[in-house]
Amino acid sequence: MKLEKYLTVSEEVKNAIKENKPVVALESTIISHGMPYPKNVETALEVEKVVRENGAIPATIAIINGEIKVGLTKEEIEVIGKAGLSVTKTSRRDLAYVVANKLNGATTVAATMICAEMAGIKVFATGGIGGVHRGAETTMDISADLEELGNTNVAVICAGCKSILDMGLTLEYLETKGVPVYGYQTNILPAFYTRESDFKVSKINSEEEIAKVLKAKWDLELNGGVVIANPIPEEFSMDRNLIDKTILDALKEADENGIKGKDTTPFLLDKVQKLTQGKSLEANIRLVFNNAKLASKIAIEYSKLA
Repeated sequence: MKLEKYLTVSEEVKNAIKENKPVVALESTIISHGMPYPKNVETALEVEKVVRENGAIPATIAIINGEIKVGLTKEEIEVIGKAGLSVTKTSRRDLAYVVANKLNGATTVAATMICAEMAGIKVFATGGIGGVHRGAETTMDISADLEELGNTNVAVICAGCKSILDMGLTLEYLETKGVPVYGYQTNILPAFYTRESDFKVSKINSEEEIAKVLKAKWDLELNGGVVIANPIPEEFSMDRNLIDKTILDALKEADENGIKGKDTTPFLLDKVQKLTQGKSLEANIRLVFNNAKLASKIAIEYSKLA
């Protein structure tokens, strides 16, 4: 197969897939662009530990020297973490270029979904999905994550979409693409740092129910992903009013400085972290752990049905 020329799956992950054991895909942009070294590497390894402790096999995904790697070693996670922002943030449009030029690439939600599907992994845990940016009616700034969710058969367990985005339009876009969005044990779409928002979604109560929906969807050849929105644990949830005000201040500064396109999200997240005196970073880490735990349980239930 041509794919084997570009794709390397670790022996542990390959054997787990072959033996129908639960596997959870993990992205690498959160390592390179999500937080500074060495916190990023520590967090990535801890997320893998959470997956293992909850009965599944972790498969962190990145591109190393042009090779798509599914199931990174500790040394490879260290490479991505140390290189940080110099690593190419890799979405669908960037994959071929990064591979062809033998570069290192950190996979976004969209690229991680693509690589997970290549390897045969159906469940993916991340922090939050991208979405429709505020003002997209004039800028057309819409994350490639949403398009990928409309096409790629991978379930994405996240803490909703970041409230720096237009959450209402994000839901509308996903609906247009036929992507189901479920709230895990809630009918409120969580807003990443906080459990609250003004938007309703369909409630789904158990990992078993989620697995059955995934199985039915893909058996029916209804291509595309599923979003499982898992609220941040209550003890780490931030005050909604504080987050909303912080985001508005950050958006104003971004506009004043002419920051647009793919530079917008990193800028806003950095500003939110500074304005909340680091509390948003801790919340980010905790919600990723929480999503990895739920994803592992879903992967276990799904493996029973396959």
